[in-house]
Amino acid sequence: MGSYRDRLDIIADILHVASGGAKKTQIMYQANLSYRLLTKYLAEIRKACLIRFEHEERCYMLTLKGKKFLERYKEYSRRNKSVVKQLNDVNSKRKILEELCSNSKGEEISSY
Repeated sequence: MGSYRDRLDIIADILHVASGGAKKTQIMYQANLSYRLLTKYLAEIRKACLIRFEHEERCYMLTLKGKKFLERYKEYSRRNKSVVKQLNDVNSKRKILEELCSNSKGEEISSY
């Protein structure tokens, strides 16, 4: 954490914390969310049946669907990082090519 997280990242963080059973406060602090955002996402995640509230233990637990989400998210995240790295490399190479095409260094252009 520490950088911008999108919706799927936040959901994955919440599910990761709840994977061993967690109370609302634990999820809020470990997933680094405000109470307002936590409440919003918990409602969404419960509606999607990714977690359930265990009344006896008074904590949130992952459902089978939530476990599948985390498995697929892990693969998505790995691939996404790879694609972002490749895009950054391509953009860097494009910038070099653009600089080579410009006449910003005061080099003379010879005419034939």
